[in-house]
Amino acid sequence: MAEAARKLDVLDIRPAFTQADADALNARFAGVDTLEMLKTLFAEGILGNTAVVSSFGTESAVLLDLVARVKRDVPVIFVDTLKMFPETLAYRTQILDHVGLTNGQVVSPDLALIEKKDATGLRWSYDPDGCCDIRKVEPLARAKQGLDSWISGRKAFQSQTRAALPRFEIEDGRLKVNPLGEWVKADLDAYFEERNLPRHPLEAQGYLSIGCEPCTSIVQDGEDPRAGRWRGWDKVECGIHGEPLKAPDDHSNDPVF
Repeated sequence: MAEAARKLDVLDIRPAFTQADADALNARFAGVDTLEMLKTLFAEGILGNTAVVSSFGTESAVLLDLVARVKRDVPVIFVDTLKMFPETLAYRTQILDHVGLTNGQVVSPDLALIEKKDATGLRWSYDPDGCCDIRKVEPLARAKQGLDSWISGRKAFQSQTRAALPRFEIEDGRLKVNPLGEWVKADLDAYFEERNLPRHPLEAQGYLSIGCEPCTSIVQDGEDPRAGRWRGWDKVECGIHGEPLKAPDDHSNDPVF
């Protein structure tokens, strides 16, 4: 009698989510209120092991309050690049306490990597892409290990690179959720007012999009809200969202042949 075939141990390396999953979720939640969508996602366990990633910038309180109304113990990851405004660090504590989120987490750059690639702390001044890579992209990649999905606060109106922003997308095999993708500035302002959320203390000074202190400046009247980021450089993104770091070429005024 032949022996039964030995059962082989198989390591499942399939991604937690595929593009088909994202497409199905975009179809299912099209037109659904943001808060109701979040309630369903958490109630049905759709997101698996998930976390919110927040910069604690000028608009961050909206997403954090929405999530807190559904699940207060969801991890909230903040990347402290060691170049942040003191006001942002204080605002992080204030907002977490205000909305009642209980699982704030901080991830920082690898100090050995900083010593190797930015010992002077001045890399931002001559290589902002490289600075973002070691101070922001690498720490967040570390923090996302083990996550099936993550929740972002990006909005489509913020810049050209974010214009076509779905609620659900796939990034490195993880589901990335953009609950505020369709929100515009008026929606955010109304929510701040309705929920009595505290504003970032630098917003009143004209800092409309806030990142690291050396690479953030005041936005002038009529400028894009993110114009104060990396001013003087052909750079519009830090790299954590997998988008082009530079603005796409604008060919809108090119002659038509």
